[in-house]
Amino acid sequence: MPSNKDNDGGWKKFLWNSERRELLGRTGGSWFKILVFYIIFYGCLAGIFIGTIQAMLLTLSNYKPTYQDRVAPPGLSHAPRPEKAEIVFNEHEIETYMGYTKFLREFLDIYNDNKQDDQMKYEDCGEKPGEYKNRGDLESEVGIRKACRFKRSWLESCSGLDDKEFGFNVGKPCVIIKLNRIVNFRPRPPTSNESIPEEAQSKVQPNVIPVFCTNKREEDAGKVGEIKYFGIGGGFPLQYYPYYGKLLHPQYLQPLVAIQFVNITKNIEVRVECKVFGDNIDYSEKDRYQGRFDIKLTVKS
Repeated sequence: MPSNKDNDGGWKKFLWNSERRELLGRTGGSWFKILVFYIIFYGCLAGIFIGTIQAMLLTLSNYKPTYQDRVAPPGLSHAPRPEKAEIVFNEHEIETYMGYTKFLREFLDIYNDNKQDDQMKYEDCGEKPGEYKNRGDLESEVGIRKACRFKRSWLESCSGLDDKEFGFNVGKPCVIIKLNRIVNFRPRPPTSNESIPEEAQSKVQPNVIPVFCTNKREEDAGKVGEIKYFGIGGGFPLQYYPYYGKLLHPQYLQPLVAIQFVNITKNIEVRVECKVFGDNIDYSEKDRYQGRFDIKLTVKS
């Protein structure tokens, strides 16, 4: 019993020694010195860290990526973009395709004429394919660049202006295609037909990055049917490039290509692959959207 009391007294004395006025074995002066030391120590560490970050930020541009030597070619994407890239609907049941048409209407909303009225932000770049639109270097003092207008009406049957259902109600669905943005990227049209399938070679023309869609699987040959292409030259015209980034090109509108499946075989799954062709655009087996995409279409009647 006495030993327990001694032990309790030892702990209490360690916590607070009234004779030496020590807290946890240290005087007030000792605790003050330790506190000052760690404030200075961690303050120096924080200063070094902040200084390093600031020095690194001085080497970066607000407008231009420092390194683009490992940037992959742009991806090719589509709208509507359902889960698992499967578009399945019944042309006689509006609830089966209502989500697709709503997505397309919302997607195309920024391409309405009334959204491109501001003469200070938009300019006409022509309805035919043209050369690159040079708006100065990224680091120049030009400031915010104007964006080329892209009229929704150029997508014709797939614009949603005359046909609010984008062909889904008659079994002729539309799909909108766009090339993803990369700052200061200039896609180059193919200079030869060697890398282009024979059936797509007719789409090659000056100042256009061509798009071509066909069956993905051999067993689907002949089931895709006729595909109509809408837009400027049926591809991506060069006057919409380069893209200067969100800070310098906030109103930028990507050029679009619309495709419409006119007489696709119904009541079976048809797998379609679309590719964009260019000298500096290639494909990767690891990325199914790099320069291409494929979708599964099932039109029920």
